[in-house]
Amino acid sequence: MSAPERIPPRSVTTAELLARGELTVRGQIRDASNAVLHCSVSHDGQEVLCVYKPVRGERPLWDFPDGTLAQREVAAYEVSEATGWGLVPPTVLRDGPYGEGMCQLWIEGVPGSELLALVDAEEPEPGWKAIGFAEVDEGRTALLVHADDERLRRLAVLDAVINNADRKGGHLLPAEGGRLYGIDHGVTFNTENKLRTLLWGWAGEPLTGEAVDVLKSLKETLGPSGALARRLAVLITAAELDATRARVDALLDAGKHPEPSGGWPAIPWPPV
Repeated sequence: MSAPERIPPRSVTTAELLARGELTVRGQIRDASNAVLHCSVSHDGQEVLCVYKPVRGERPLWDFPDGTLAQREVAAYEVSEATGWGLVPPTVLRDGPYGEGMCQLWIEGVPGSELLALVDAEEPEPGWKAIGFAEVDEGRTALLVHADDERLRRLAVLDAVINNADRKGGHLLPAEGGRLYGIDHGVTFNTENKLRTLLWGWAGEPLTGEAVDVLKSLKETLGPSGALARRLAVLITAAELDATRARVDALLDAGKHPEPSGGWPAIPWPPV
């Protein structure tokens, strides 16, 4: 069977294809906590690979009682698109072989792009940011670091806006053309501060001018009559939408990257 035609990840036709095409299950990703199906979607002679996460395959979470994880994944994509950074692969909510679910373009990661590392040092080398110390062997620790990369820094801002409770290393996908994508956004948009991430390297540092401009734009489009607010209103609750607005306001008021709150584990486990 020939390989599916490659379509630019952020093109309108990709989103339409994901939403309207015929969805065919090819297999299941076994190491996922919820049902994750590897699929192809085809329409009018075009075909792409995708991930399909049916709502019926989700495990209930005590701290996310409203809405579904699938809807939060789509909401994260909508916010990503509104930033103009394109950090989340095209994602739609649609019906499929196992009912309604999230359908997201499959991104083939490029090997050899080092974004995380463990080093035997007290401080990170130039080009790296410290996350914290981790136990690697009995009685031995190493410094966990991430790359000082503008793509990761943008993702750290996005995660702060959507209140991502699970930014692990395995959720970072370097792709062709120097692109970086973040995936697995089911546990986002909680009304309480749940930020849990590996991207703490900029904690407390001033936001970049670019990030401030993006946040100002988000504030406008999240207003009561804003386009993003209308799209999110059908995906998350009214309280969660208000909390998203409040997080944008807080970031703009502080003018810096958030720091761990201390009331919630700062780093996800396992970290990768």
